[in-house]
Amino acid sequence: MILHAVLSGFVLAFLAPTVHRLTRPLSGWVLALLPASIFAFFFLQIPGIAAGGVVREAIPWVSSFGVQLSFYLDGLSLVFALLISGIGTIIVIYTGGYLKGHPHQGRFYGFILAFMGSMLGLVLADNLITLFVFWELTSITSFLLIGFNHANAKARRSAIQALYVTAGGGLAMLGGLVLLGMASGTYEMSEILSNGSIADDALYVPIFILILAGAFTKSAQFPFHFWLPNAMEAPTPVSAFLHSATMVKAGVYLLARMHPVLGGTELWTTVLPIFGGITLIIGTILGLRQVDLKLMLAYTTVASLGLLVMLLGLGSEMAVEAAVIYLIAHSFFKGALFLVAGSVDHQTGTRETLGLGGLGGAMPITAFAAIFAALSMMGVPLFFGFIAKEVIYEATTHMDLATIITAVAVVGNALMLAIAAVVSIRPFYGPIVTTPKAPREGPPSIWLGPVLLGACGFLFGVWPELAATYFVSPMTGAITGHSAHVELHLAFVPGLPLILSGVTIIFGMICFWYSERIRKAANSLMGNWWGPDKGSDQFLAGLDRFSQWITGLIQRGKLRSYVVMTLSVLAITLGAPVLAFDMMPESFQFPEAPWRVYGVLALAVTGAFALMFARSRLQAILSMGVTGFSVALIFLLFGAPDLAFTQFMVETLSVVIIALVLLRLPVDTYDSRDALPSMRDAIIAIAVGASFTVLLIAITSGTLDLSLSTYFAENSYTQAHGRNIVNVILVDFRALDTLGEITVVMVAGLAALGLIKIRRGKLMAPKPPADQGDAK
Repeated sequence: MILHAVLSGFVLAFLAPTVHRLTRPLSGWVLALLPASIFAFFFLQIPGIAAGGVVREAIPWVSSFGVQLSFYLDGLSLVFALLISGIGTIIVIYTGGYLKGHPHQGRFYGFILAFMGSMLGLVLADNLITLFVFWELTSITSFLLIGFNHANAKARRSAIQALYVTAGGGLAMLGGLVLLGMASGTYEMSEILSNGSIADDALYVPIFILILAGAFTKSAQFPFHFWLPNAMEAPTPVSAFLHSATMVKAGVYLLARMHPVLGGTELWTTVLPIFGGITLIIGTILGLRQVDLKLMLAYTTVASLGLLVMLLGLGSEMAVEAAVIYLIAHSFFKGALFLVAGSVDHQTGTRETLGLGGLGGAMPITAFAAIFAALSMMGVPLFFGFIAKEVIYEATTHMDLATIITAVAVVGNALMLAIAAVVSIRPFYGPIVTTPKAPREGPPSIWLGPVLLGACGFLFGVWPELAATYFVSPMTGAITGHSAHVELHLAFVPGLPLILSGVTIIFGMICFWYSERIRKAANSLMGNWWGPDKGSDQFLAGLDRFSQWITGLIQRGKLRSYVVMTLSVLAITLGAPVLAFDMMPESFQFPEAPWRVYGVLALAVTGAFALMFARSRLQAILSMGVTGFSVALIFLLFGAPDLAFTQFMVETLSVVIIALVLLRLPVDTYDSRDALPSMRDAIIAIAVGASFTVLLIAITSGTLDLSLSTYFAENSYTQAHGRNIVNVILVDFRALDTLGEITVVMVAGLAALGLIKIRRGKLMAPKPPADQGDAK
């Protein structure tokens, strides 16, 4: 069933454009039935998972490499699956209203559903290679969604930037996952978790660094935070789904999943809190500089991801509980606020705070949803965000360096509170501001999502026991590696966390009151500072210039240059490993052979020397043929008549074709060259010959592994029904390779035929008439 839930998203993504055409007015509601069904399926798993159970499914995939298409459902993956499918349902419905009338709305449905399937596969994957495949699929579908408005240059730039940052981190993560599989002896995550920590393994540090690269790039941690705000060029449904509740949390998911395996070390508890804390502060400061609602929310998302990474890095069970609660609360309020920002933009034609005000009367439902979501983000009592903030301060005040960590958390939360107030109050209250479009409440498909998400934040806030029993405790237990019983209550317990919450609210409201002054001061102070975003553009520009230089160096348009480079690299590739790893034997005895073999070898050498000293092209062609036919005779003398026949055919065709090509050139002409190029070519030729020689000596001096030869000899007749082993290898065991070679030759022949016809057409074309003006 889990496999069906994952793959169904891809199936519906393929069918989405057709479904949209058939049900155009209600396509969002119709397509939302699938993610709603997936949500219902996972919702029914809650009691079993909350009781400590797990669900595992697996089918063979690449069995020879130990790769299975396996899925694992526990407290951690269940919460993510519910968020992905639940918010995915809301997003699909929202898209029906937000993109109504868009010519590519059906395509957008396909992209968003494919992303949902990719994200579900990622969080449910048990096999490490399966996880990587879905990880990269989220990067690809994210690229398609961010660049959906492909006519917009900024959207194209943002999509490419997000792709190379996240996909590059994914490739690094792949290296870490492979090393983790080697260190653990298995690629199944459930088995790795049962084995416990690998902190004492020699591969721990490279595994940690490589996996951290994948997590940090995906979850926009400093210094890779720049791609997420730029991704706001995407339509609002993308921002609400990918960049608040799901994809950007994939890195956090990975760190949480790896917590029992990589966590608890000094490296873990140092690197994660430092980078998470830096990201938290940078995100909030940059958020205060913005006037665009989506950009403000994007930077607070960066900050929230930093807070989650910092909490996971602290290592204590209380910190993990705080991360779990805040992750759930953040998904509710940030998803709602992104949808509110999209609704404001859709209904007014702008989303800049300086051009908005007094919308509460025209858009009362949206204003209500915005306040509910913002109150949870601010950490006001009766909302789940308040409980998250209390547990965060409870965790940070009981850690080493508690003062620094708590101060970072307080400052970050206070600045996020100020931004939440700006987003929820400025557009809806105060004097009415004229907007490009006359504001009015959107259809239910647009306001239903933010209302539901805001209500969820309120429901968990007044009934925290529900969240603790069915979501927080199972998820915390999955992350820590042992069962956890979390108790949450709606109560105001006097103590330092409550005092810190009050300080956060007071400091945040002060920042909100002076937010415009802070924004102007920050912009004046920071100006056009260099940052990772500019550095990213400079890196790509430098890469482009380097590519042009390399292309100019290698692709010179001269066949002789290509041959020189190819043979030079070949000589180094063959000879260097033999010499570097001392593979040459101490002594080598030249093999005994009949005198006929030495006679043929002498003939081949004579042909080679004749080729070097040929005074005309015709002599060179004939000399080359002598050498080739001599090699064919050697094959024949050593009992390989089929190979010898092939070589005879190749040499005959080569001589004939080259002779035909040279018919247009004087065959008795001598190609004179200077001494320096001749010396260079001689050195390269000797190097290639010497490299082949030392390689063959090294191979033949050792013990030959004949297992493959034995396999072919035993199975050629029984499996492929052929007695000629070479033929069977070519057309059966290596059929795809042979097909590829034939295809290449066919394409090359067709290309040559096309070029010949083009040239012949130009020669046969009638000449244009003389210019009449000149004639006069």
